[in-house]
Amino acid sequence: EYLAGDQPFGIHQPTIDRIAGDLVKARGLGVEIAVVVGGGNIFRGVEVSSRGVSRQTGDMMGMLATVMNGLALEAAIERAGASARSLSALAVPQVCESYSNQRARKHLAEGRIVVLSGGTGNPHFTTDTTAVLRACELECDAVLKATNVDGVYSADPKRDPSAKRYDRLSHQEAIEKNLKVMDATAFALARENRMPIIVFSIGEPRAIEQVLSGKGHSTVVSE
Repeated sequence: EYLAGDQPFGIHQPTIDRIAGDLVKARGLGVEIAVVVGGGNIFRGVEVSSRGVSRQTGDMMGMLATVMNGLALEAAIERAGASARSLSALAVPQVCESYSNQRARKHLAEGRIVVLSGGTGNPHFTTDTTAVLRACELECDAVLKATNVDGVYSADPKRDPSAKRYDRLSHQEAIEKNLKVMDATAFALARENRMPIIVFSIGEPRAIEQVLSGKGHSTVVSE
């Protein structure tokens, strides 16, 4: 959703260019980066179920939106001076490569930023769950969850000024407290695979680089 910028929907070019620049700077630290993109700025599948479209069809439409975002982000990263490759869990060979673990690992090893779209390729799974799943498959060190707030709060800090901000949480605590920053399936998968999740605000300048350097404001969810 953040890719819409100050627009009600679509891709805000200055915003996606800034994020691409942040990713390139983070890649300059010597880390391998895979990016899972959502599609909420274009289409949200869960919103069409009340309009005569099945949840399965709506989710597939939403996954196609993530492919569009992935292609736009890939192009923006290339413009920013780094090599990138877009891989989709949905087979759209006319526009990008299909995702496989081997392909993703190969591109990462060759220094490219890998942009992962198409969700898991299946309905009923969120972008959060996709991110944790891909991180486990690619043996990543952590999942970085980019949001519009600087960490995990006990409630929405924009609505509740008394909301408590957490510096650290366990996966189980996040599930038990029903914290909405990620869905329960994603937290459970991360817990089972001991995958740390770092929640931070994508709105801060050079946010990704700062988090990777241990300097940015964030919440760490781990065992």
